[in-house]
This record gives sequence, structure tokens and C-alpha cells, in this order.
Amino acid sequence: MSRLQLEDLTLARGGRTVLEHLEGRFQDGAVTALVGANGAGKSTLISAIMGMLRPVAGRVACQVPKERRAWLPQQLALDLTFPMSVEELIMTGTWPSHGALKGYCAAHYRRGREIMARLGISHLAHRQLGELSGGQRQRALIGRTLMQEAELLLLDEPFANVDVETVDVLMEVLRDMARDGATLVVVLHDLEQLSRLADDMLVLAGGHGRWASPESLLERYAGQPPRAPRLPLTFPDTLDAGTA
Repeated sequence: MSRLQLEDLTLARGGRTVLEHLEGRFQDGAVTALVGANGAGKSTLISAIMGMLRPVAGRVACQVPKERRAWLPQQLALDLTFPMSVEELIMTGTWPSHGALKGYCAAHYRRGREIMARLGISHLAHRQLGELSGGQRQRALIGRTLMQEAELLLLDEPFANVDVETVDVLMEVLRDMARDGATLVVVLHDLEQLSRLADDMLVLAGGHGRWASPESLLERYAGQPPRAPRLPLTFPDTLDAGTA
């Protein structure tokens, strides 16, 4: 079973076709890496999955309720001038199911404290987002998705510009979410991170997509000199295609 499927999906931006004839199932309880060069259509596909972009043809079939879908954009998309503390940000994770205008109950605050402790940011509860480091801010953003109890989580380069300790903490949290049954789709450019996190992989290039195992990509680059973290992947013809 899969709660997220692409069915002959074609997407366009500004009147230009970006991706076409995408097919396949995202595994439940697993992490799927979404890889490809800049401009390959990764953000376009994420927008379609979140329901923010209407397909030209085909459809995204998603059985996860909207209140349980979460998107973690790149940190560059955040407005750090908006006055909000770490605790306030995490508590907004209740909004999709609880409502934005209702007050929080004791159980909400208790869960928020548990999440901050799990992420190692309890001491930052009342710190403003603009005062945080990149790693601290990313932990808080993941905390919001945990508060939301997201069953589908889309992450756009979640490990960019964060410290090594934060990468380790977030990977553990994301793996725990997958083990609990969530479906995770993560935009990645780093081979080492892909090897540690991904169960499956969708490669985008030339307007098309191909499913493959992470092992096939790692084997392709085995023995080569270390590369830059943001590896601009082209369509790897030698990959063993996965089943859709």
C-alpha cells in the first residue's frame, strides 16, 4: 500500500512544461530521496504534492489528510524579522488540526516541551527565531512538524547550512518518523546523507523521472574523489530502475 502516488503526472510553470509522465509510488514508512540538478523540477513536484500547483495532466493521489501533510522549505524562505519564539513556532504545529484561533491546552504545552527536549532546544524556548543559528532554527522547524504529527513530510534540503550535530539529531528524528509509519520525501544533494537516510530514490532530469535504489547511485560514484556537498546530478543512465 502507498498513500502517495503519481499517476501520469505532467507539471508546468509559467506556461513551460517542467515534468511530464511521472509515475510511481512513494513507500509508506520510508524516506524517499528526491534528487536532480538545480532546475530539474524538485520544488515543482513538491508544490504539486502539497496541492499548491495544479497538474497539467495526470494527478497526485494522496490519501494523507491535509492536516497531516507538512512541508519544510529551505530556510531562505523564512521571514526572520517576524517576532516569534521557538516555543511559539512549535505550537503552530497544532493549527492544521486544532485551529489557529483556539488557545492551547495543557496537553499541547506538555507535548511541546517533550518535543523541544527531544530536539535538544529546551533552553531556546523563548528565543526569537532571528536570534538562532541555522541548526537551531532547523531543529525548531522539525519540532513544528512533530507537533503537527505529520504523516506526510516534504523537506527541501533540510541539512543545508546546519552543523554536524544537528544533522545527526535530525536524521535520527526523521528515521523515527519513518519507523512510525510516516511517508517522507527529502530533497538531497549530498551522497553521504543519502546513504545514511534514504530507502528509495526518485531522480529528476530532462523533464522526466526515474525510480532507483540509493545503492545504485552510490555504486556509480564509488571510488571517485570527494565531491562538493551540492552534487549536480544528471540523469544516470546506468542506474538500475526501481519498480513503480
